Amino acid sequence: MKPAAFTYHRPGSVAGALGLLRDLGDDAKIIAGGQSLVAMMNFRLARPEHLIDIRRVPGLDQIRRDGDTLRVGALVTHHAVEVAALGRDFDVLSRAMRWVGHLPIRTRGTIGGSLAHADATAEWCLLAVLLDAVITVEGPAGRREVAAGDFFQGVFTTALEPDELIVEVVFPRPAPRAALTEFAERRGDFAIVAAAVDLDLPRVVLGGVAPVPYLVSGEWSGETTPHSRLAEEAAAAVQVRDEPGVSAHYRRGLVRTLVQRACAEAEEVR
Repeated sequence: MKPAAFTYHRPGSVAGALGLLRDLGDDAKIIAGGQSLVAMMNFRLARPEHLIDIRRVPGLDQIRRDGDTLRVGALVTHHAVEVAALGRDFDVLSRAMRWVGHLPIRTRGTIGGSLAHADATAEWCLLAVLLDAVITVEGPAGRREVAAGDFFQGVFTTALEPDELIVEVVFPRPAPRAALTEFAERRGDFAIVAAAVDLDLPRVVLGGVAPVPYLVSGEWSGETTPHSRLAEEAAAAVQVRDEPGVSAHYRRGLVRTLVQRACAEAEEVR
């Protein structure tokens, strides 16, 4: 199928994009890489009358290290992170990119677009929650910062206002012992379950088990916590139901297996 007719806009600044959002209202959508929105438009699941393409907006495609903090612009692509030299502290971001679709998707899809789309199995959504990321958004009132744990509010729903756009994602702390892994029926498909772990906390975040990235809480004690215990705690914590083709038992089994695999990978990178 082809998308419904729309008017295309290409502003050259954040202010220009925000002005268009203000003037066009609910009939407008921001587009960058288009790897999520265009597919929805082709199936007529989204029918915006106006597309605001922000790919030419300067200053949003940079990766910057500021001490222990990593700043990633909203227009940075998955592949740019995949090949970036982020060092041991943030290498989990580069390694996780191998799970994002296929190479053509990674070379066009952007971090800001993935977060705004808010798929609960998307790698960037899990990583943002896992690493306590702060999402910087800009709107008519200026910039504001939203903690990743507060940003994702429901199925494809975020704290982003209709007249705001994501400009930067800030990862405030190193995560040298972190990893993400997932399982899909075919390589590049959407994950049935994804698991991300940070062994230095420790912390587990799951995708595919709730409407938003699911942070597993538990009373764990750092390096003395066996991987099997993390996996069992995570599998027991999720509230899932049987679905066509995927039983609750099968999904819990995937949680258990993937958490252990992520823990093993996180240990290997020490």
